[in-house]
Amino acid sequence: MSEGATIAEAAERVSRTCSLADDASRLRYVSGARREALTRLGISRVRDVLLHVPRRYLDFTNVLKVAQADVGSDATVVVTVDRVRLKRPKPRMQIVEVDAMDETGVIQATFFRQPWIADQLHQGDVVALSGKVTFGYGFKQMKSPFHEVLSSAGETSGYARVLPVHPVGEGITASWMRRIVAAALEDAGDVCDALPASLVVRRGLMSEARALRAVHYPATLEEAGEARRRLAYDELLCLQLALLTRQRIELAGVEPYRHVTSGPHTDALLAALPFSLTDEQRTAADEILHDMASGHVMNRLLLGDVGTGKTAVAAVAIAAVADSGTQAAVMAPTSVLARQYAEKLGPLLDEAHITWALVTGATPPAEREELVASIAAGTICAVFGTTAILSDDVAFARLSLVVIDEQHRFGVNQRVALRAKGIGADLLTMTATPIPRTLALSVYGDVDCSRITKRPKAGAGVTTKALTPENLDVAYGAIRDAVAAGHQAYVVCPLVDDSDDGSELDDVPEASRSNATKLHSATATATDLARSVFPGMRIGLLTGPMSAADKDAAMSAFRAGEIDVLVSTTVIEVGVDVPNATVMLVHDADRFGLATLHQLRGRVGRGDFAGQVYLACAARKGTPARQRLDALEATSDGFELAELDLRLRHEGEVLGYRQHGGVSLQISDLAADGDLVEWAHLDALALADHDPALAQADHRALALEMRDRFGAYFEEVER
Repeated sequence: MSEGATIAEAAERVSRTCSLADDASRLRYVSGARREALTRLGISRVRDVLLHVPRRYLDFTNVLKVAQADVGSDATVVVTVDRVRLKRPKPRMQIVEVDAMDETGVIQATFFRQPWIADQLHQGDVVALSGKVTFGYGFKQMKSPFHEVLSSAGETSGYARVLPVHPVGEGITASWMRRIVAAALEDAGDVCDALPASLVVRRGLMSEARALRAVHYPATLEEAGEARRRLAYDELLCLQLALLTRQRIELAGVEPYRHVTSGPHTDALLAALPFSLTDEQRTAADEILHDMASGHVMNRLLLGDVGTGKTAVAAVAIAAVADSGTQAAVMAPTSVLARQYAEKLGPLLDEAHITWALVTGATPPAEREELVASIAAGTICAVFGTTAILSDDVAFARLSLVVIDEQHRFGVNQRVALRAKGIGADLLTMTATPIPRTLALSVYGDVDCSRITKRPKAGAGVTTKALTPENLDVAYGAIRDAVAAGHQAYVVCPLVDDSDDGSELDDVPEASRSNATKLHSATATATDLARSVFPGMRIGLLTGPMSAADKDAAMSAFRAGEIDVLVSTTVIEVGVDVPNATVMLVHDADRFGLATLHQLRGRVGRGDFAGQVYLACAARKGTPARQRLDALEATSDGFELAELDLRLRHEGEVLGYRQHGGVSLQISDLAADGDLVEWAHLDALALADHDPALAQADHRALALEMRDRFGAYFEEVER
């Protein structure tokens, strides 16, 4: 090939790459209703079409005959339609039954609430059916299988290939999506590779252009898997680079604090602790203190399951701040937890001669004014609070440490706002939500992690049992017995009151949202328990919308033993510590993820008395919701449960960050792509160390790709 031709080809390739940002309407077949349908799927540009990867494939290289399709297994068969019937057994129930056959036998496909299929399929059509094979009424059957019309003739030899099945929605079919993707590949698929060639070679990856074609139209399933891995790696690397870019922007020109990490306040705090730090706690504290004394701004995440003693480790960091003559701010997601921090750490800080204050929405105006003045003057060292401390009137004299508990419950902007009150302040984030290593690396790629896995005090333990709503008497009986023995109980509901539509539930799996079962609300349940289930017992109520003062009053009364049964929402999920509470009933437990349920059950069995947790739900055996409850019955290991939760659900649902501006991954599967996460993390660190701004010629395309995918993650900070 001549030099001129090579230059022309390169120019054409660059042009195609630039066209990825064009509106999808420039593609063939994309206009009008189909354009609107793509928009509903989040597809607006040519790039979005190419990255709309198939959710599964039909492998026509391995089509089974009807006689070979075993009952109970998944199979793909190619059959000829013999008869199509639309039935209406109930006024609002429509069923399409399709009888089809090949030379070895007959199979019946049944489609529920999809009446349009009766118009799509006709006698003589050759169709592919893919799904689980069952048996009934003398025939092999498939319930709501994936189906694809292949031909109106009987010839099938042309379909010995792998057919992609893309996610689709109202207004666009799988076959139209394939046409649109094919058009995008023809017009813009031959793109320049965004990755440096050295990285592609070192990791043994496909080229980007080949991966785009192979993920949509692979020759084999193995090729489809390799193509998806290349695109997943791109996504993960861009996320890691975006996280590091945000950190670089945040810390640009910042002079870090060098804390004193051994001094009289730290010694006094350690002496005041009612126990010696465990090896894991000591290691975590040493890692934090090392960061605080270094010449770099600390950005560390402290991971610890329920009851592992993260609070004590945070107290050591606060003591180092006192020895340095600066200030610390501790922000909790709820006033209940903020007050509990103050109540647990306050006496220890008093013994270590460290001044502290609590600032929440319930702080009286006169007291708040006095506290704000003391904080601004620097006479208060440690400030515990909620988002109330983000208010403009709260200004610190020398804020050098920011501690954020359950940090994924705060938006990025809230974290940035608190850190802005102390330029150069070290950041320690903590969570009791167990997070798998791959998820921690991908979502917190710019953060150093410390883990505490063992509890210093095991407690009396917890037994967990799943119940159907018909067996609630078992849980009610356990609550009566506990109260009669002088203990207390929690009853947790997903909704606040009957007007609550459940849209604010963080952990509700998408598949359960259409469940027509009426959910329990805390207010109605509290009334019902007081009237008919537990008459004579003292029933309390605690929900998120209550005022901070009312929440504090309810929690204080429960902690003091003035309430027998506390009915609440998940506001008690994190940090609430009442050792006398020994029983918990969670209504509609299938509406929560494993992480939330594990956190909730950590509220009982914390002291010398064993805890009992009852998870009530109507989910059937074998469903994902019931699998989560079965896992909770089987183990109390939070990190083991977190790994399972990641396999069962999307990473965003596991963390509950759908409502908090978190990043969602489209191609990567964190449960299966652990090696890619590790690669991306290490490669991003190496790139950032060598070329932080990705300004070198061979990194510029990657910089553009990173900004295009995840620019929103750091552009707010950049502005």
